[in-house]
Amino acid sequence: MSLFELFLIALGLSMDAFAVSICKGLSMPCMRWKHAGIIGLWFGSFQALMPAIGYFLGYQFRTVITRFDHWIAFILLGIIGFNMAKEAFSKSEEEMDCSVSPGNMALLAIATSIDALAIGVTFAFLNVQIIPAVSFIGIVTFALSIAGVRIGNVFGIRYKSKAELAGGIILITMGLKILIEHLFF
Repeated sequence: MSLFELFLIALGLSMDAFAVSICKGLSMPCMRWKHAGIIGLWFGSFQALMPAIGYFLGYQFRTVITRFDHWIAFILLGIIGFNMAKEAFSKSEEEMDCSVSPGNMALLAIATSIDALAIGVTFAFLNVQIIPAVSFIGIVTFALSIAGVRIGNVFGIRYKSKAELAGGIILITMGLKILIEHLFF
């Protein structure tokens, strides 16, 4: 997997955290960089941790599933991408809370990184070097989360659905690319 492909996956995975960070920024009457850093650390850490867990789980079954790995990657990325795109068009309003307490942030970090667990399973089938990959995903998510808090505080919720839609399209495209490469090349 190339660095550019990994960047696209990291970008797609981080869009949920970015969208929630925008909501966090929107709910803050006055943005504090310390709070933005805390939010970035929570989201970046969990976006790095979850694919590592998924990788080690998937690695256990890699030899059994290698004939179908491209289909698994395609289906997992497609489902995650579709769900993200669907959320972008959802009319439901998310409750905004400016709290950065450990309990609040842990729940949000887990909720926004569940899809990264499935990506980690996919990485095991694709023989991705997991340490650099999860580090890169964590750094991208950290940076985008901090940017999201700032954007939310300045511009409001206007970009939340666009971020989720972009993330969904990126993940669906990556899944399709993996499938096409394995079937035709």
